[in-house]
Amino acid sequence: MRLTTVVRKLLGVTEIYALDVRWETCGLVIQVRPRWRTARCGECGKPAPSYDVRPRRLWRHLALGRVPFLLEYPPRRVDCPTCGVVTERVPWARLRSWFTKEFEEMTAYLAQRMDRTAVTRLMGTTWRTVTEIARRVVQERLDPARLKNLYRIGVDEISFRRRHEYVTVVVDHASHRVVWTGEGKSGATLDRFFDELGEDGIQRLESVTMDMSQAYISCVTQRAPKALLIFDRFHVQRLAGDAVDEVRRAQMRALAGTPEGKAIKSSRYALLKNPWNLTLRDHERLAMVKKHNGPLFRAYMLKEALAYVLDRAQQWRARRLLWEWIRWARRSRLAPFITLAQTIQRHLDGILAYVSTRLTNGPIEGLNNKTRLVVRRAFGLHSAEAVGAMIMLCCGGIELDPPLPSPTKPA
Repeated sequence: MRLTTVVRKLLGVTEIYALDVRWETCGLVIQVRPRWRTARCGECGKPAPSYDVRPRRLWRHLALGRVPFLLEYPPRRVDCPTCGVVTERVPWARLRSWFTKEFEEMTAYLAQRMDRTAVTRLMGTTWRTVTEIARRVVQERLDPARLKNLYRIGVDEISFRRRHEYVTVVVDHASHRVVWTGEGKSGATLDRFFDELGEDGIQRLESVTMDMSQAYISCVTQRAPKALLIFDRFHVQRLAGDAVDEVRRAQMRALAGTPEGKAIKSSRYALLKNPWNLTLRDHERLAMVKKHNGPLFRAYMLKEALAYVLDRAQQWRARRLLWEWIRWARRSRLAPFITLAQTIQRHLDGILAYVSTRLTNGPIEGLNNKTRLVVRRAFGLHSAEAVGAMIMLCCGGIELDPPLPSPTKPA
């Protein structure tokens, strides 16, 4: 069998000629060249005249056991009429990469499923190399048409680097995939998404789900005025839960050391749980709250009444009940709920839009939990670009085909 045939089978690359093989301290070095004679532009792939020849370069391939494989070739630079002077394209590696495509595919496949420390140990690379490989794979494999047919999207942000920096995430409700990420959580960040979406894409948007971030609200209202703005139901209910907890803490401080204070102790989770999740002990705690602390039980009833309103199926009925709830909250003499009533009144139409569409940020929050896990297991991601690349690699619908052997049945 010829050397070229063996190398083609080992590398999975047909557009290649093997010239020589030698053993060096770094591993098994295979001297190769592209099958085509005329150099091709590394950017656009079109044939272009040679400019000069660069020194020999080594590309690392997957190891065979403990033996590293490296490909050697002195790449030419080409003078492309479109792209200018760039390094030529080679069939076994991506532009500006020191690794073969199969090495990068395997590294990206592992990065989708495990932490970067494990990937670096398995592949014999560094953390930064894994991030760079993920960025190149995403750039090549990400679906360029992912923004073409967006009708219902969700917008949220996640934090990284100990919650000091943020990345805005846009998710398609139809495919449940992340379609865009951007640095920051401001209106300017979301503006960049609309710039990429284009006017035709903006006109196709039917609805946008989000929390009550004023920066996002202002941006969507200005850039996509025809899209229906829907505020996440569970974000509204979380605000109500936070208000209950604030009332509970205030009552605990005011009644510290008294029998009434002891009666509401350890009642936090009973107050915040859904009624169908309450245990017998939780019912006992709620009964003690009702008996000994009227303001706290009133806060609990306000929270449950808001959930009841959002469960309604008719928007006109939900609107009437929500106005009744707002008036009740204003009369409650509970400062957190008075503030919440003002917030709900300001965003009334967006909250009621949930009743008619039943769209929430639930899928987005689920994906955000996955993205937070991606960021957490990657540990040393220090830039929004690196975080975005890992998010798109793991949650952007990229299906990788790692160079793994096909399973065979024993004879």
